[in-house]
Amino acid sequence: MSTTPLPRPPLGPRHWPAWAGIGLMALAARIPWPLQRVLGRGLGNVLRVALPARRRVAARNLALCFPELDAPARDALLRGHFQALGIGLFEFARAWWGSITPLRRGLVVEGVEHIEAARAAGRGVIVVSGHFTTLEVCGRLMCDYVPLAGMYRPHSEAAMEWAVRRGRARYAAAMFPKRDVRGVVRHLKRGGLLWYAPDQDPSGGDAVYVPFFGRPAHSLTSTHQLARMSGAAVVFFRHVRRADGGYTLSLTPAPDPYPTTDATADTATVMAAIEAMARAAPDQYLWIHRRFKRQPDGQAPPY
Repeated sequence: MSTTPLPRPPLGPRHWPAWAGIGLMALAARIPWPLQRVLGRGLGNVLRVALPARRRVAARNLALCFPELDAPARDALLRGHFQALGIGLFEFARAWWGSITPLRRGLVVEGVEHIEAARAAGRGVIVVSGHFTTLEVCGRLMCDYVPLAGMYRPHSEAAMEWAVRRGRARYAAAMFPKRDVRGVVRHLKRGGLLWYAPDQDPSGGDAVYVPFFGRPAHSLTSTHQLARMSGAAVVFFRHVRRADGGYTLSLTPAPDPYPTTDATADTATVMAAIEAMARAAPDQYLWIHRRFKRQPDGQAPPY
């Protein structure tokens, strides 16, 4: 948890390449916000060319999820996605190392009362989102309104592990390693909030196949499990980078009742909510992830 002291940063020579990357991130965080947006779109165009494997994954995902679009429309969406990804890298740096004051201008926040109602009833809240290019900076923006904790994957590089914990300690109420289920449940039982994104194809844990954009997607049942173990409410968190440069953060409660006794049905409910978020901002969803790499009955992956 983030309540444990932050370890001293590792400074040995083998960590210097990681520190160089961290330093670049810290410098990028201080570029003026309007210029970051311009540079981000340019960076995204470069990444689209420089990362052909990721470009092919994203293009395949768009073809699978938006069969109603013709090839030119999907190509335009692909270009928009990489531009959103480039902007997202600058947002990521700013969330950890810079000021988000410019990003608060024009901010729209909706539905905080749903979290307040659950907390007033003595319940914790699982705040469910998806992997969007805006995830990090919008999580920080939401922390101005509610004390979100989060889960993270411990990094094998000690300097990056320090940077992850140091960066998120600026705004998160707590950080839990992804395997610390007991710590998460205790936090929720005490009325805490957990920001959670369960939409990627998991390498471990209890998972089922449920629909996502009309295709079977291997999906964690953990939102259902955590809600049952802790008694927490579930609220969906949609965050969008608007065309005018501002952000809209929206919180909506999960259908009542949630959880039910059916883990598969509850997981389908979560994935349907994240699909709706992706359809509302299709360029900003993280299409470079191989979401359908596992298929039921040993079918070949579509990549």
